Amino acid sequence: MPKIVSHLWFAKDAGQAVDFYVSVIPNSALSGTTTVPAETPSGPPGSVKVIEFTLGDQNFMALEAGPLDPFNHAFSILVECDSQAEIDRIWDAFLDNGGEPEQCGWLKDRWGLSWQIAPRVLGEMMADPDRERAKRVTEVMLGMVKLDIAALERAYRSEN
Repeated sequence: MPKIVSHLWFAKDAGQAVDFYVSVIPNSALSGTTTVPAETPSGPPGSVKVIEFTLGDQNFMALEAGPLDPFNHAFSILVECDSQAEIDRIWDAFLDNGGEPEQCGWLKDRWGLSWQIAPRVLGEMMADPDRERAKRVTEVMLGMVKLDIAALERAYRSEN
């Protein structure tokens, strides 16, 4: 069975980023760090770091190899939370560490990587066969920065 690993290219500070991510996201761990022992387009032997880690049950690899392409919104990490307290804790940790808030539960961390910090129940609400309920939730979500479970649930239950 193949192993699927999301690969993230950092210009610098990949170790700091990974240490931060595993400290904030529950059930996460650093698996190992190695350096590339050969000359690469990014630098001499030992200058390129490869860091393996998990966030929740997802496998990731961070490569610190100098500038190439910056992160953008085409790739983001979705963190589904079970409570408002969990959303608040993770959201605040990212902002306190130099992150920038964006719309609809998105934020950019200080390294430029996009994250979505969302309630697990949001996906269920948006997939509801009652498309009017899903529309109300979507419209309320589109007006938010940090997502608020209580407000989303009110929109979901509302008949207006």
